[in-house]
Amino acid sequence: CTGKLYKEKKFFQKKEEELPIEAQKWNKMWDLWVEEEADSPYAELMTYQSEVNNGGHMQFFDNVSNTDDLPKNVEVLYSILTGALRENIEKAYNAFLAYDENDENDTISEIMDECDDVFYANESEIERILQEYADTIEL
Repeated sequence: CTGKLYKEKKFFQKKEEELPIEAQKWNKMWDLWVEEEADSPYAELMTYQSEVNNGGHMQFFDNVSNTDDLPKNVEVLYSILTGALRENIEKAYNAFLAYDENDENDTISEIMDECDDVFYANESEIERILQEYADTIEL
């Protein structure tokens, strides 16, 4: 050994490409949400989107009612959602309130499925709202 330091050359390593600013802000928004530092009403909207995409409205209502103040969360969603999405969350929430674990709930299950379909058909509106929020985030 001659005591010289050699730098290893990495001929085959690709240079990491920087994400566009819009994508960086979008990712930071979700990081803030994970860290519970996203602003209201966007944090509630992100939780709503995440939960419904993961298991539908019933999962959203079950999980939020077990970890947070569900009526408050629904009120916040009413304040930010418009049109079909606002009507949809109201319909789903009313069905959830009528749900009884000890009864047959075929009608409520059908309502929840319909509400999930309306959510998916209008999810681009949620994406638009969240993108407007992400655009305001400082990197």
